[in-house]
Amino acid sequence: MTKFRKLGRPIGHRMSMLRTMVSQLIKHERIETTVAKAKEVRRLADNMVQLGKEGSLCAARRAGAFVRGDDVLHKLFTELSYRYKDREGGYTRVLRTRIRVGDAAPLAYIEFVDRENELRQSKPPTPQPPQRAAVDPWTRSRLTRQLAPAKEEKPDSGL
Repeated sequence: MTKFRKLGRPIGHRMSMLRTMVSQLIKHERIETTVAKAKEVRRLADNMVQLGKEGSLCAARRAGAFVRGDDVLHKLFTELSYRYKDREGGYTRVLRTRIRVGDAAPLAYIEFVDRENELRQSKPPTPQPPQRAAVDPWTRSRLTRQLAPAKEEKPDSGL
């Protein structure tokens, strides 16, 4: 896997915690945790949704090796894959909420977008600018000469 935040834990504990958090996020669709953990969970949850959208046996086995629970795996490959079939990425959002009283850690909600009872509505996709037809360089040069103002001749200083 790629580089992760250490989160002050050994590798076994860290991966176990992240697997549990991803599974709970898929099950409940919103969890509250610290900002650093939420950013790590976001990466892994987006990868799991990608596997769910792929829908192959290999993807099901890879997701099953990571998430905990058959009900979570079923929800991932049915409900979430159908919900995000037209979305290219960005399946989760992190919303900062408060500072924890005990240790002043910044907390955040991580939730799936485009669902019922979400904290903030997702933005509509930005429209793509219209594609212009490709013009070969010779035609472009001719067009710019036609559209450009005529050059003024400077008078010679008669020497």
